[in-house]
Amino acid sequence: MTETTGTWEDPGRREDTDRPAPARERTFAALPPVSGGAFARTWWGLAWLKALADSALDGRQVKQGRRHARAGAVGAVSVRPGRITAVVQDRDGTRHRCDVLLQELDGADWDRFLDLVADRAGHIAALLDHDMPPHLVEDAAAAGIELLPGIGDLEAECDCGAWDHCAHTAALCHQVARLLDEDPFVLLLMRGRGERELLEDLQARTASRAREAAEEWAPSGQAAEPVEADGIPAAEAYAARDILPPLPAPPPYVDEPGAAPALGGGTDPAPGVEVAALEFLISDTAARAQRLLADALSPGHADTPPQAPLTCAQDAVRLATAGPKPRIAARLAAGSGRTAKGLALAVQAWEYGGAPALAVLEEEWTPEPAALARATAQLAAWDEDEPPPRLRHDRNRWTVIGADAQLRYGRDGRWWPYRKERGQWTPAGPAAEDPAAALAALRGGTEDSAASP
Repeated sequence: MTETTGTWEDPGRREDTDRPAPARERTFAALPPVSGGAFARTWWGLAWLKALADSALDGRQVKQGRRHARAGAVGAVSVRPGRITAVVQDRDGTRHRCDVLLQELDGADWDRFLDLVADRAGHIAALLDHDMPPHLVEDAAAAGIELLPGIGDLEAECDCGAWDHCAHTAALCHQVARLLDEDPFVLLLMRGRGERELLEDLQARTASRAREAAEEWAPSGQAAEPVEADGIPAAEAYAARDILPPLPAPPPYVDEPGAAPALGGGTDPAPGVEVAALEFLISDTAARAQRLLADALSPGHADTPPQAPLTCAQDAVRLATAGPKPRIAARLAAGSGRTAKGLALAVQAWEYGGAPALAVLEEEWTPEPAALARATAQLAAWDEDEPPPRLRHDRNRWTVIGADAQLRYGRDGRWWPYRKERGQWTPAGPAAEDPAAALAALRGGTEDSAASP
């Protein structure tokens, strides 16, 4: 994604004449044709396409626009506050200038939005990482600020003479969904603020709050000391390089876990202790230690987030994936409150995705309204020319009508395929970010076949 940046100067907003005008226009070069796959991967990109589908009165124009976008018929896209513009070429070579309008946020809305972002470090980190987490949008909505467009929010203008969304404006919207996937600041610019301007305002707010906090805790009658960032100057750290002791050498890499000892010695085990089960646990512990050491010595280990500890019921399933002897498997099933058949089903789920996959198998839950809206938007944005499959919805599960197929929505926002076998729903594959991809994997076909009812 390449772009050029222009500026639009609002004299009423500039206070420092030495400060450059904020970037108020971004122009993105035409994107190449794309074959297959969804136009949007992120949930906010899917919500954008859902707003298009809800705003357009003629679904055929939306489909034709998607074909135009796939064929690379959309030229460079200009993004400004309240408006996106591009030239779209028909198959006969006719070119049309089209615009899509989105209402800007007013000054009060931006003040509230920037305040709530400054209040939470996670929001700031997400924006710096060009991410738009759902809780940021939900917090903004709770404050009366709608970042994402809704029904009727995307207004169309095209020189082809259409009064509603035509194939040209629909193609422009599909292309913008690809831009939004890469950079949510494109949406914020449409709402009225560019990236640099927004981040500078956030920096000023956080610095002001840090000064206020320092003044509040300063002793009475004394001026607060300036707030300093954590750490020490780089020059000081470099100068101390010869004083600090060297780091200890890392432990050596272990190719294979050690063999478990054979327990014996002529002493009978305590009541309830089974020797074979204890030897099995020793072997598992050695294998886990070897994997943990290998992970710790691998590059990028420090960037890997820690995993949540497993419950006893989850760990029993993990142990059962090693294929223990029937007597040990029976103990694992009983100890985790499962039948032998239930444990086998849990092992099948675990092999597809660990603890998250097991939770999808065993938990039936009702998504919160925001999560349900995201799931519904993904299902509505089925990116095919044929209609999506007919689904029956029950809590976090969508069953394909007329087929032994089901999609389950996990708490992490991913979709898990299930197949009915001998009257029971069983895991059928790993998770996918897109419901169409999950259903395609379930049917063992392509995404094209997944779209057929």
